[in-house]
Amino acid sequence: MKIFALSDLHVDFPANRSWVEAMPAYAHREDLLIVAGDVSDSMDLMAWCFETLASRFAKVLFVPGNHELWVLGEPPAVDSMAKFWRVRALAHARGVVTGVLRYGRVSIVPLMSWYDGSFGTPSALLTDRWMDYRACRWVGNLAAHDICSEFLRMNEAVLDVRNDTVISVSHFVPRADLLPATSEVTQLLLPVMGSRRLEAQVRRLNPAIHVYGHSHRRARVQADGITYVNAALGYPRERGGREAELCCLGEFDTCSAERTAGR
Repeated sequence: MKIFALSDLHVDFPANRSWVEAMPAYAHREDLLIVAGDVSDSMDLMAWCFETLASRFAKVLFVPGNHELWVLGEPPAVDSMAKFWRVRALAHARGVVTGVLRYGRVSIVPLMSWYDGSFGTPSALLTDRWMDYRACRWVGNLAAHDICSEFLRMNEAVLDVRNDTVISVSHFVPRADLLPATSEVTQLLLPVMGSRRLEAQVRRLNPAIHVYGHSHRRARVQADGITYVNAALGYPRERGGREAELCCLGEFDTCSAERTAGR
């Protein structure tokens, strides 16, 4: 069985939607797919994407990103945490796993997160331009640090998962050194990329592989005994003519254990 990864599908873009739709119908029926967030902020497009991917793979596991939690156009009573739970329920209803997935000798552990300023302090320019500040809505106007804390608390129950192979996945970036330090764009966006506290949880879990998204920069980096993989599809303009592709994490032995999936 092969395990593939993707993030930042952004199927709001017709080119990305067409690429998902064009995935072969039978080539991956025995394989697993990890989707590390940012499918869309539209519930309808999310439902379509979940159904399409679930029909192509044996199992699909998904963690929400920041775009899924945008509430633009929603009634004032709908906040981003409420939408988070709606998105997870929608994924489950469409056959997509949002909790720990144990598939024989492999366990895939989703880790919820947000950014918390531990990578840097947002500049006035970033505060003005970063869409989350306008598109997300939090009860009590929670600060980013407190939002991140809420999500990290959800992970405590799964940090003791053990198996022959453990793969963890988050939308947000667990460590700043996974991003190119020389990029001006990276320096501007670093405060909203991730959290050092997320990395502490990754280290407690100690997976063989950690899949992340959000940065739109594809990468495969070995650090402190863990392989960090970003498999972003990203915006069409960012690919610069490069063909979109799945990222294969490898082929894994899943024999001799019961197959179970958590919600």
